[in-house]
Amino acid sequence: MPLPPAEPTGARGTRAGGPVEGGTTSEVGTRRPALAGGRADPADVGVVAAAARAASPVAGTTIVVSLDGRSGSGKTVLGSAVAEALDCPVVHLDDIFPGWDGLAAGVQLVTEHVLVPLSRGEQPAYPTWDWRRSRPGPSVRVEPSTHLVLEGCGALVPPALGYAAVRVWLDAPVALRRERALARDGELYAPHWARWAAQEDAVYATANPRDHAHVVLSTGDA
Repeated sequence: MPLPPAEPTGARGTRAGGPVEGGTTSEVGTRRPALAGGRADPADVGVVAAAARAASPVAGTTIVVSLDGRSGSGKTVLGSAVAEALDCPVVHLDDIFPGWDGLAAGVQLVTEHVLVPLSRGEQPAYPTWDWRRSRPGPSVRVEPSTHLVLEGCGALVPPALGYAAVRVWLDAPVALRRERALARDGELYAPHWARWAAQEDAVYATANPRDHAHVVLSTGDA
């Protein structure tokens, strides 16, 4: 089953900005869910947004709000809702991971192309991955703002961790996470579930991102 196209760029709370090089982001296949299919808990949104408004930047002038958690834990839905509440851009790591084996590489890419430039007061532009065609997509600019939401597996893993002013970890039971992930991506994700989970295990075993979180939220019944 081919992946659906991503929504147009430019809207706050949905994507970071506009394409930089060749093509448009509407041409890029995406792993991210259609946000209309899920709704974040307003209480969770309020907790994270309040923490963001009270925070100070770690480096530069932008307050980075980072949401991490295993696949299907609700990062995209919550991250997008928080970005909407803060009226700021959101960067989805799912747009950056270079394929099904790219978790660790995605952390390095978002650090190099988004977090480091922000810390220097520069406008970031990050590479995307075309999941439908399994190849690099266009670069996307990040709009200037007082806040930036970064969500995805590895958002609280070094070196990205060091730029996060607000650190949020999301928990959910394995069965519920798998159900959400397959509902989101269909059977396309099914053969890759264990493959992706193994990368999560490897990255999280050394980084222990939950231990570094300022806020820990449960998005499902234990």
